[in-house]
Amino acid sequence: MAQAKEGDKVVVHYTGMLESGEVFDSSMCTEDECGCDSGPLEFTIGMNEIIPGFEKGVIGMSPGESKTVNIPVEEAYGHRNDQLIGVVERSQIPSDMTPEVGMRFDVTQEDGQEFPVVVTEVTDTHVTLDANHPLAGRNLIFDIQLLEIG
Repeated sequence: MAQAKEGDKVVVHYTGMLESGEVFDSSMCTEDECGCDSGPLEFTIGMNEIIPGFEKGVIGMSPGESKTVNIPVEEAYGHRNDQLIGVVERSQIPSDMTPEVGMRFDVTQEDGQEFPVVVTEVTDTHVTLDANHPLAGRNLIFDIQLLEIG
């Protein structure tokens, strides 16, 4: 039976969990269940389209096989980086936006490149923005089912 290897296009179902068991994403849920509706994930092994630990977990699997993969921080979204946290004056926030803790939006750099941030603190004069990936600094667990190798 064929086994997934570098260069193969694969299709998988997955459920991603934190070490606490809390599910943060799943290809098998509906929008009503968790706010997502992604369906199976399709990617090419070795093209760096997904986090390294997930990709390593799929290598060697055969269609129909399922397994659980524990992914350490280094093979997931990396450690949190304090340099990606910044405090801006509230006047720099668009006037039509009322910043609230937990709010997510994209910031455009001077070179035109956009990146997502989350508001982590709001005062009368300043807003703290965090550009770390929400799962940075966390070990992850994925239940993976290989559906097909293309």
